[in-house]
Amino acid sequence: MKEPVISYHVPVMLNESVEGLEIKPEGMYVDVTFGGGGHSRAILERLGVCGRLYGFDRDSDVEKNIPSDARFVFVRSNFRYLYHFMRYHKAIGQVDGILADLGVSSHHFDTCERGFSFRFDGCLDMRMNTRSGRTAADVLNTCTEESLANIFYMYGELKTARKLASAIVCARMAKNIKTTDDLLDILKPFTGKDKEKKFLAQVFQALRIEVNDEMSALKKMLEHTLTALKPGGRLVVITYHSLEDRVVKNFMKTGNYKGEAEHDFYGNIHTPFRLINSKVIVPREEEVEKNPRSRSAKLRVAEKMA
Repeated sequence: MKEPVISYHVPVMLNESVEGLEIKPEGMYVDVTFGGGGHSRAILERLGVCGRLYGFDRDSDVEKNIPSDARFVFVRSNFRYLYHFMRYHKAIGQVDGILADLGVSSHHFDTCERGFSFRFDGCLDMRMNTRSGRTAADVLNTCTEESLANIFYMYGELKTARKLASAIVCARMAKNIKTTDDLLDILKPFTGKDKEKKFLAQVFQALRIEVNDEMSALKKMLEHTLTALKPGGRLVVITYHSLEDRVVKNFMKTGNYKGEAEHDFYGNIHTPFRLINSKVIVPREEEVEKNPRSRSAKLRVAEKMA
């Protein structure tokens, strides 16, 4: 295996997402995916002396990126607890904008011991918060065959989910699956040369989503934006795969992640948001060339109605 090149993260669609917030110099904003701090720093540059920015992240690695700025408050927590911390800071109904960049940072992909990438051998961890919770190895070694099949089908959208789950259960009877190379050995019979990278990306995505309970956390966070945002406040979300994009799209259109629209007496859709961009925003060609990891990104912006 080749050694990874370590860098933290290049923020995706930086200008487009920050412009989507329509920042007021004295406003209050939340970056629920602080990470490398790129989006947060861009927001702080646009805030005045009385502006305020809260940054959420559960990964201890990001704490080295916290800016020394009196206007910034770092929240060491999963964004699924957005409501609780905004209530603690007496900010419920006071927030002018919330930004979520749902992608995994380059730091995670390029740090082999975190186990997020199939490019390097390392422990199968995949936890965003390395201080608690199950690892990817725990999932592979302890989940039932049926549970594994469901994980690969629901979160990886893999047609071979059942066969893959069966192969994993058989392999772990001989020895525990501990590293990315252990997993890759099991996956070899399933990988065609023409679509190898896509297949491996789907498998690793499925495990990562399960380990970090990403879909549940996303739904909770979106629900909390309804109470945290003030009327006219903006919700800006960058997604990277169809599962999370579908949830965000439905939520912005109808106010619930299932996309079940409520209608008023006249048949008009009752929704708490006004869509700012009816057509999804994607990275420009120049950005994709400089940062290939941005190619699957989709940006959606909505404004809370009065």
